[in-house]
Amino acid sequence: MTDINNYITNDFRPIDSSETIAWVQDFFADLNFSHFPVLEDGIFIGSIAADDVETFDTDKKTIDYKYTLERFFARKSMIWLDVLEVFAKNHTNLIPILDENNVYTGYYEMEDIIKFFHETPFLKEPGGIIIVQKGLLDYSMSEITQIVESNNGKVLGCFVSEATLENVQITVKIGLGAINEIIQTFRRYNYDIISEHQEDTYINSLKERSDYLDKYLNI
Repeated sequence: MTDINNYITNDFRPIDSSETIAWVQDFFADLNFSHFPVLEDGIFIGSIAADDVETFDTDKKTIDYKYTLERFFARKSMIWLDVLEVFAKNHTNLIPILDENNVYTGYYEMEDIIKFFHETPFLKEPGGIIIVQKGLLDYSMSEITQIVESNNGKVLGCFVSEATLENVQITVKIGLGAINEIIQTFRRYNYDIISEHQEDTYINSLKERSDYLDKYLNI
């Protein structure tokens, strides 16, 4: 699998803090970036948002709006899941990258990271996906793996896809193994199955027909 660092881009140089807002507006007009990094004397000071720039005074300089810059970034050492989290948390399609010395080294584009994600076994390898839910303090990744493997399944990947103060939902990609047996084992361990599966759909359909017949006979 390709190293995520191979997707670091420097196609466009960072915006210098001395650039005029008029220049920055023109820059965003030609490109589809939601944000772009700004450097002051070669040092990363944040990213300027395309939506914000539209409301700024064209005669002023970028540095005049330093207080509006957003400070999110990724480290070169980050794994791809953490990078995806930065994208999601900051509602951006571009993330500046800093090395361990806080030196700006380039940026990731969302489109490239999604391509990278599609090359991971989680998406590329054939298999089934189950979404399970359990109490925040009760779930265990090792238990989830054990449940799958005890049914001769292979875990291709799993991550917390949703969380509240009470519950978490975990998305599990499974290669091999009998999905129905795995689902039943999850239920025995008090996991709720959030995703819908063919076996469950069939059982629900039978139950609905049975309920309808009961109502009909009781009329």
